[in-house]
Amino acid sequence: MFSVVIESQIVNILNRLRDNWDKGDRYFSYSFIRQSQTFPDILFVNSQKMDEIIFGIELKAWYVFSKESEPSFRFTVDPDACGRADLLVVTPWLLSDVVAGSPVLMYPYIELSQYAAEYRNYYWINSREGTGIRSPEIIRPPAEFRRPYPKSKVESSDKAEGDKGNNFGRIARAGLLDDFLAKIKSVDYLGIRVAHWMKFFRVMSENRSSLEIDSALDGILENIKKEMDRKDVPEHKMVLKQLVETLKEFIEKSP
Repeated sequence: MFSVVIESQIVNILNRLRDNWDKGDRYFSYSFIRQSQTFPDILFVNSQKMDEIIFGIELKAWYVFSKESEPSFRFTVDPDACGRADLLVVTPWLLSDVVAGSPVLMYPYIELSQYAAEYRNYYWINSREGTGIRSPEIIRPPAEFRRPYPKSKVESSDKAEGDKGNNFGRIARAGLLDDFLAKIKSVDYLGIRVAHWMKFFRVMSENRSSLEIDSALDGILENIKKEMDRKDVPEHKMVLKQLVETLKEFIEKSP
């Protein structure tokens, strides 16, 4: 639901900022529109001639503190179905008070859609060739559908023959987002590094025994203390440390 909100709001914002990106009124007849059930999510199109499209944007929202600690979306569109200027945009978000509050957007990941699709296919093939366990073959859509801006419900995505785990298209696992994820994890949020928040939420969401949770929290707390020993820490930066200590006390008192 939040992904839909992001798509709608980005379209509205881009159109309101026309004075910034079209100061000479060169594209006065063009505007950003949102479309559903097809690739890409947003089109920059001539409102008088809807077949005149300059580029599109595929938007993916990512809740930073999700269990997997990385974007889990599938990006499966065929490279030939991407326009040369089309973009893949991943928008990370979290809550203003970590576990409550209003959504807060972080800086996005932006890449050419065609490059991302080609990278995905290259990774899939080369990570499986020679293993003898899974087929590296990629099944492409019919040739007539492999072109930019497919109509709604037209099959324009690639599929992988040996994809029993439904992992094809998870470009975060292919390494394409590695540098971006490293930057996101290094951000201090409410005084605590995002990487530590991720570890905390992952520990609490997994099906572990009290002893296992206690041990994991000990490790997180020790890492936080080491970071705090290296710099002056304002009072608000103790939030995660206090949260971990409170949870540890709760676990110890639990039957």
